[in-house]
Amino acid sequence: MIRRVRDGLAAHPVAAFLAVFAVFPFLVPYRALATQVLIYGLFALGFNLLYGYTGLLSFGHAAYFGLGAYGTGIALARLGLGSVWAALAMGLGAAILGGAVIGFFCLRRRGIYFAMLTLAFAQLLYFIGFHLADLTGGDDGLRGIPQLAVGVPGLSIPIETPIRFYYFAFVLVGLAVVALKRILDSPFGAVLRAVRENGERAAACGYDVTRLKLLSFVFSATFAGLAGALEALRLTVVPIESLYWTTSGQVVMMTLLGGAGTFFGPFVGAATFLVLEDRLSLVTESWPLAIGLVFMAFVLFLPRGIWGTLTGGSHAG
Repeated sequence: MIRRVRDGLAAHPVAAFLAVFAVFPFLVPYRALATQVLIYGLFALGFNLLYGYTGLLSFGHAAYFGLGAYGTGIALARLGLGSVWAALAMGLGAAILGGAVIGFFCLRRRGIYFAMLTLAFAQLLYFIGFHLADLTGGDDGLRGIPQLAVGVPGLSIPIETPIRFYYFAFVLVGLAVVALKRILDSPFGAVLRAVRENGERAAACGYDVTRLKLLSFVFSATFAGLAGALEALRLTVVPIESLYWTTSGQVVMMTLLGGAGTFFGPFVGAATFLVLEDRLSLVTESWPLAIGLVFMAFVLFLPRGIWGTLTGGSHAG
């Protein structure tokens, strides 16, 4: 029975996502935690596209999460936009532009040099955000983001309660999951996996590997930016830590805990990380140490991650 359920989830990951997260708020201690898992799962999904499917390790993915958050927050708190959709579009635009520019420069290097360049750009954005206090709020974060109703044709839907905001985010994240599935199932997705396995062979077959990597980088930044934009709406504040290296480290841990290169793994990893953080922080101030030990154990004994181990490491899962 368990094996049948596991195989069904692996074979139909989008349906599995919709089924699990439709009832997820009623399975966790409180609604805000469910929304946080949904948003950070999307963040990890974006990182996984770059790392798990393209083979590029980024240590600075907080850059796009933060750009999405600040773009949306500035649109609402500083520019006074009265539309949630316009604010989300501004956040997405900032993340896409950031991904294109940073990816263009970082992809000139490979391996550890690429990874360190991504970290350097993310830290550069962090210090810019820290010192532009009039625009970003500096160390105090960007505050004063209003909770607007979501406008759809002929209807205005308030999302100020945790459960309403959860299902608003669920719809948007669900659309992102469907889009990612289409990307991975397309010829472009197949070529990305070929680049991950052997970039030189893909280049010898006539593919423009650098252009493919840049597209993957931009798509990855887009998903991360949407996650950041939703987090800004959820919190009604954008903390400067959204751009900090620790946020980049968290998404790496979530992806590896769930299973890099698997479709559903990032959400499993995000849920594991955030639930552990929530429960352990209630009993000890040293919860980061405990999570670090759990992470080390997984890296040593379950290198495929939770979902990767359950599905046998299948990249389709």
